[in-house]
Amino acid sequence: MSEHRLTSAEVQSYDEEMETSLRPKTFRDFVGQKTVTDNLKVYTEAAKLRGEPLDHVLFYGPPGLGKTTLAGVIAEELGTELYVTSGPALQSPLDLAQILSRLNTGDVLFIDEIHRMNRTVEEILYSAMEDFTLHLVQGKGMGANMIDVHMGHFTLIGATTRAGSLSAPLRDRFGILSKFDLYGEDDLRRILARSADILGVDIDDTSLTELARRSRGTPRIANRLLRRVRDFSQVIGTGAIDREITEKTLRALGIDSIGLEQLDRDILLTLIRRFRGGPAGIDAIAASVGEERVTIEDAYEPYLVQQGLLLRTPRGRQVTPEAYEHLGLPVPENE
Repeated sequence: MSEHRLTSAEVQSYDEEMETSLRPKTFRDFVGQKTVTDNLKVYTEAAKLRGEPLDHVLFYGPPGLGKTTLAGVIAEELGTELYVTSGPALQSPLDLAQILSRLNTGDVLFIDEIHRMNRTVEEILYSAMEDFTLHLVQGKGMGANMIDVHMGHFTLIGATTRAGSLSAPLRDRFGILSKFDLYGEDDLRRILARSADILGVDIDDTSLTELARRSRGTPRIANRLLRRVRDFSQVIGTGAIDREITEKTLRALGIDSIGLEQLDRDILLTLIRRFRGGPAGIDAIAASVGEERVTIEDAYEPYLVQQGLLLRTPRGRQVTPEAYEHLGLPVPENE
């Protein structure tokens, strides 16, 4: 269900075409993640000066923060080709071999969700990352023989939302590790202003601030909300985005002042009304709101915790006084 949410940070099918048109191509145009980009500028420039491929890079952090975009920026800055795949798509050594055999020296291979790669494929990838040779076994039993496939010295960029799920041998083979954090309001305003300019939409400062505030620190969500407000402005407004049309759109979408949607609020209200604020077990909460446990853990809880509305305790989930205040409810005396 989470993949259909307006505030889901995961890429959705209808995002792809729009994201491609809005993606920056250079470090100069990439907004946010300053520590990451400042370091990568140095590493890519040094690699170009030496005439060597960039070290393998691991991006980790929540979805929707620009990991795929930055991989494209790196390839553009290096002047090489970018090849994109994902961990789940690499199910067999042959899948990996088909991609690696196409790489030339300096090319960039981006593997999204690298933590979901098949373990057999992962073990074969080790030698490709270290000595740029793929060791494949042809045949079975006594008739099996080893085939070595050589390739250009490429750069692997892996991206994961779960760095802890990576095996130590794979993680240790990355020379550069970069952590992505949620964006601040100012950076989101700049991203929204750039996107509105590319889309040819007039938008006022108040609307930029409101959309940035309700985007859950995620550029993908910010651009998605911008598109929905643009729809409302063209149909029931003047075509320009102002405060009135922005608030009307967000109210219709059920997105509140800090970016919570209905199920976010249902989780908090369930804890308050059924479990007296908690603590309560995640399975009990999931059953009460009619959602899967994994969806709540991955798609809802991180933002509620980050906003200080929910606590994860050894005894279960518990709401905070700030949750009562945000929902307009009186805070119990024992809180």
